[in-house]
Amino acid sequence: MEGAAVAEGLWGLADHHEKLGDIGKTIKCLEAICQSQISFLPLVEVKTRLRVSALLLRYSHNVNHAKSHLERSLLLLKSIPSSFDLKFRTFSLLSHCYHLLASFPPQRNLLLKALELASSVPQDLSAYLWSCNFNSQLANTFIIQADFPSSLSALESGFLSASHICFPELQWPAGFRVRIGAEAPSRPLSRPRLMFFTASMLHVHIMQWTDDYSVEKAVQRCDDIWQTVSSDKTERCPGLFFYNEMLHVFYRLRLCDYKNAQHHVDRLDQAMNAHSHKTQEVQQLQDELSSLSHSLSRNDLPYRERAALSDRQSQLQDRVNALSQSSTTTANSLEPAFFGNMDRAWTERLLLSQSPIDGEWLPKSAIYALVHLMVVISGRPKGLFKECSKRIDSGMLIIQDELIKLGITDEVREADLRHTAIWMSGIYLMLQMQFLENKVALELTRSEYVDAQEALVEMKNLFTRFPTILQASECVIEMLRGQYSHSVGCYGEAAFHSIQASKLTESKSLQATCQAFAAVSYLTIGDADSSSKALDLIGPLYGITNSLSGVREEASILFAYGLLLMKQQDLQEARNRLAKGLQIAHTHMSNLQLVSQYLTLLGNLALSLHDTVQAREILRSSLTLAKKLSDIPTQLWVLSSFTALYQQLGEKGSEMENEEHRKKKWDEMQSRLAEARGSIHHIELVEKARLEMDRVEDAQEQCEVTYGMQASLDIPESVGIEGPSPAQYSSRLVGLDTGKRWGKRRV
Repeated sequence: MEGAAVAEGLWGLADHHEKLGDIGKTIKCLEAICQSQISFLPLVEVKTRLRVSALLLRYSHNVNHAKSHLERSLLLLKSIPSSFDLKFRTFSLLSHCYHLLASFPPQRNLLLKALELASSVPQDLSAYLWSCNFNSQLANTFIIQADFPSSLSALESGFLSASHICFPELQWPAGFRVRIGAEAPSRPLSRPRLMFFTASMLHVHIMQWTDDYSVEKAVQRCDDIWQTVSSDKTERCPGLFFYNEMLHVFYRLRLCDYKNAQHHVDRLDQAMNAHSHKTQEVQQLQDELSSLSHSLSRNDLPYRERAALSDRQSQLQDRVNALSQSSTTTANSLEPAFFGNMDRAWTERLLLSQSPIDGEWLPKSAIYALVHLMVVISGRPKGLFKECSKRIDSGMLIIQDELIKLGITDEVREADLRHTAIWMSGIYLMLQMQFLENKVALELTRSEYVDAQEALVEMKNLFTRFPTILQASECVIEMLRGQYSHSVGCYGEAAFHSIQASKLTESKSLQATCQAFAAVSYLTIGDADSSSKALDLIGPLYGITNSLSGVREEASILFAYGLLLMKQQDLQEARNRLAKGLQIAHTHMSNLQLVSQYLTLLGNLALSLHDTVQAREILRSSLTLAKKLSDIPTQLWVLSSFTALYQQLGEKGSEMENEEHRKKKWDEMQSRLAEARGSIHHIELVEKARLEMDRVEDAQEQCEVTYGMQASLDIPESVGIEGPSPAQYSSRLVGLDTGKRWGKRRV
């Protein structure tokens, strides 16, 4: 009795301090129970340690302390034959701790024990829910090891458990998949759990991408399940909505299906704006509620005024409850500790499923930034530079705010990060690199070389500060250094950086794209040795075109091959290859700049074949696109071709007018090049040297951590190729999107 009274008193005091926001005193009260000489019942100590652990994970970075409490709780629970919910909750929170500490083998073993326990208890709703939880976490541990088949197996098991919840009166054979549209009693609130596992399986399929059919089948399965979720799914399941739509964008971009990707991007953008407006409305209501509470605390408030304020308070509270209904969680829900240990309100979270899963794919701010990024990636090839610039600024602002919250300032380096902060900081750092990459490509496209320099230098500096977290970015940086070098006329350096980039990736498709970039730079140099090097690169590439995974790679190879054939005076074969590449650029990629540059090559071919009528039409189309994109090098290329055309036709007046216009553009181009070459950053970007970076002592361990973190996103990169002019003026070919599959990191 004495122990029970002491525990009740300390619990009550802890509740009081927690309501006041004094978490330190709350934890001291609870730990007094654990450290007391008084003997308590095992369940009292277990519940106390669980509460301490939850507070530590939510409000501090003391993961080891939380882990110790949870491991002690598991030992105590071994002597208790029942209390399954406490055991499941302890397993789940301890799994979170192991994950934050990058102790992946112990985490996997723990989850397997938890699943064994869940299968041995009475198979009721609670057992199925916890099976969903453990299978979801187990799938993530397999992803970190790049064991995609095992991850899919765990997700299928989770799907089966969710189907028991959704269709409790049906008995499912082992491995049986729920038939979509089956007439059976259902629980509407459980449908999102089915969608949770189905979308997760789609993400894993996109990550490994063994073949198009498997991914397409996963997409169709996802669509079928999504149709069974209630019609107000955007409101009821905002996290799932964003996750599902974003996966569809990744899938469509991977196929270069920009037309269908745009539909999903538009839906994401609309949902983001609506969700942001809703969040702002809730914040305004809460501010007004705080003001009303302050007014009602006055003792001298007249009765009628108090009654009116109380009515208003009740109305506002009802409105807040209605707005937050779809996103609130129960008091016993798990804290999604993967995305930092800070306490975040419901307005900052986009959950993927109900308790006890409460999973998040990414924090809300990261999802908002990702939506802006998708708008940029889908709009940049179309030349929507004004909107893209606006979205880049918006996304970068979100990321900078979050990095500051995490304490990442200009002086912070990878070695300074807490181990538990790597996950969250890595998400935002990689998003920042994505925005900078697109900014470099955009500025190079419109010949703003100094702005491109600044963005590329920022990428370089970020990589040197966080080399392990951003290890996947080194290849992209080298590619962009090659494009910048080519843009400012440093063709030898451009080829060097493209070759270096090809050595920094294991992706055959990305290697092919880098080598095609290098070949174009070699062809631009034009001497016999460089042409020989280009031939050595292009020959093997063209032979493996059909085995590559995307049309981006095919378009880059066809362009380089077409240039080589032109140099060899095989004009008809060059026309065939370039025509095929043009069709890809126009139909599949919707890339205006690449279309413009393909047209320019084809116009020059027609001119070489003395087909002046076709040459004039093609070059006019190319010039129109180049002007729209503010692409000065391509404009110069086309204008020089027009000069040759007018000379063939003997149109002296048109030739003089065209040459005058060309000279103005030439002067403008030289001015921009001089400004870029005069910058202090120019030499460091073009020099033939690899990036220097900081080294951390536990790089191998961080490498394992960051693999799963890099899997948080699956964003097709957006980098272009540079190309030459067959005339004396150089041209840039920017716009080929190379696809680099990452994957996911989701709680």
